[in-house]
Amino acid sequence: MWLQVIYVRVLFFLYFVHQPEMLERSSMNYTSENLTNTLFTSKLSAAADICVGLAILSVVLLSAMGNGIVLVICYRRRKKMVGSELLCVNLAVVDFLSCICFYPLSILSSFHHAWLGKSLTCIYYGLGCYIFGLCSMFTIAAISFIRCVKTCYSLVYAAWLETANIRLVCCVIWLVATVWSSFPLFGWGEYVPEPYGLSCTIAWRGYHTSAKDAFYVICSFVCFTLLPVLIIVMSHCQILYKVSRFSYSLSAQGIQNNLRRAEKRLSMMFFCISLGFVIAWAPYAIVSFLFIFHKENHYMAPEGFVFPTLFAKSSHIYNPFIYFYFNKTFQKELRSLLASFFPKMGANRVGVHAASSHPAPGPVYIQLQERGPIRKAFASSRGPTRGKSTGKGSKGTSGNYVQERLVHTCWGSTSKNPTILFEK
Repeated sequence: MWLQVIYVRVLFFLYFVHQPEMLERSSMNYTSENLTNTLFTSKLSAAADICVGLAILSVVLLSAMGNGIVLVICYRRRKKMVGSELLCVNLAVVDFLSCICFYPLSILSSFHHAWLGKSLTCIYYGLGCYIFGLCSMFTIAAISFIRCVKTCYSLVYAAWLETANIRLVCCVIWLVATVWSSFPLFGWGEYVPEPYGLSCTIAWRGYHTSAKDAFYVICSFVCFTLLPVLIIVMSHCQILYKVSRFSYSLSAQGIQNNLRRAEKRLSMMFFCISLGFVIAWAPYAIVSFLFIFHKENHYMAPEGFVFPTLFAKSSHIYNPFIYFYFNKTFQKELRSLLASFFPKMGANRVGVHAASSHPAPGPVYIQLQERGPIRKAFASSRGPTRGKSTGKGSKGTSGNYVQERLVHTCWGSTSKNPTILFEK
């Protein structure tokens, strides 16, 4: 009996002795869980979250459509591509996969008013976006450097920039970006939510946490942000200076050639791509850099972090439009692609030709051309007559078998030698 009394007293003693420690542990767990929920909860209003989600959704749709068309066109002409175009393909792949693999998670979190999946998806999103962001920056820096070598220096150096070496450059870009982005998984840095709670990125304020985090943050800014930007800016300054001097010397001699115009268009295309990327990411880089001088993230309202982030995401949209505006090859391939999917867009076309052998208004010949993969327009009549057909087509003066079409005269013809209209 007395053993039971001693046992009960010992239990009561242990309970009262360890009760403060148990309460402290439970309170710490509750505080940690509450802090985690606070970090992954949106700091914006519900209406602002919906607007952010719709904005990112529009970026995803436009980028997927534009970069998808670029990839399809590049696949169609894969046998004609030169080495430098592979970097443009790499940039389109980066923009396309970023919008497909990562941004839908941010869209759903915006509509949910909190980050979905918490720490696990935050690491996935931050790691993936940082890898693709570095790939974009390195690719544009490589494009700028290669263009500078080809334009400003001897062709001996440009001979090294062949297709095989460009592929090696693309592989190195992906390898370096992946390795450097993986450092936070091993204790060098960390992936944490953005201050407004609906996105994840590198813990820039980790500069004040430990020496390893400070080293990672400083190297990320200096070696992987500032240095590529300097390469981009200096390369394009040299390119523009060289092209302007070359154009001025040809203009002074009265020489007008297609090579000069093509070189200017190509230089302007890559200049717009690089300039747009730098402008889009500059506000986000500046806001992130300010974390080095502030231990807390309350130095700016949550809305102040939203706009730089959305502005940076818009960099995935405009590259396809720049390609199609400056590159005539992309324009032709786009027309061909649309004609293959929408045959009515490549339907009949009317051509008008007026005879110029008479002082008075001469006859006007209207030619109806039927576009298609096999049939071509051919006309050789002065009036509304139809030529003889041999089998499936007749042979014209150029030696190509084409289908004869009607040529209608608007009024009476007085010309002895009617004009023959045909499509080469």
